[in-house]
Amino acid sequence: MAIATCYCNGDPKFFARRRLGRNRLTSLCLMAALSVLLAMPAFAQASGTVAEGPEFGARKIFLMLFLMLGPIKILVPFVGMTQGSDPAFRRTLARRAILFSAAALALAGLLGRSMLENFEISLPVLALTGGVILFLVALQTVLQQSVGTANPPKPVSQPPDFKLAFTPLAFPTIVTPYGIAAVIVFATLAGNRYDAELTVGGIVLLILALDWTAMLFAETILKFVGTALQVFAVVLGVTQVALGLQVILHSLAMIGVFAERPI
Repeated sequence: MAIATCYCNGDPKFFARRRLGRNRLTSLCLMAALSVLLAMPAFAQASGTVAEGPEFGARKIFLMLFLMLGPIKILVPFVGMTQGSDPAFRRTLARRAILFSAAALALAGLLGRSMLENFEISLPVLALTGGVILFLVALQTVLQQSVGTANPPKPVSQPPDFKLAFTPLAFPTIVTPYGIAAVIVFATLAGNRYDAELTVGGIVLLILALDWTAMLFAETILKFVGTALQVFAVVLGVTQVALGLQVILHSLAMIGVFAERPI
């Protein structure tokens, strides 16, 4: 009852305690994710999953997932969705979008391996699918940037709704199709090893924490480093195109290795 009274009366001490609690929670999440990332220097594939598959380090996994799930591509859409809204709405929208994204990625990681086995989809084929999607989406983005057709955020004609947290913010802005494919691949490579699964989970949580932080300060970030982010977005797009091609070529090589095996 006292809390409700303080909230209604706008008690500054109450809001200060709420901000302090959120800051502490954010710091704990970031510290936990960073500790997982630094404590697992190597992430080897699970034995018997893909014999000729690559070995991924934690840093490489982070860089790949950062390109696919990271905050750079979220800033402009988030500002466009929340123009004219109050800070409380933006914080709630960002929190809900991150919760939806975390649930979707956790579900993909848990069910991905069993679905691959049930539908008899090989890991190289899944990686090839994700590489093709990543290549096409990144190529389209680069072509739009080259002709200057990227649309700036426009003010919304009506008050934004919390439904935006699910779509299009969580899907497909934060959780991209190729990002889901990458999470399934890494989760499958982890097999049943607890340390490898913890590494992948910690990296995903770290990236989602970065996404959440970027959305909270999206307007400030775009205001001070908007020009630098435009240049970085172009570099990021070209990198994603190259990464998509690399995944495609590597997947085709793995499929060729499997095809050459005697039955």
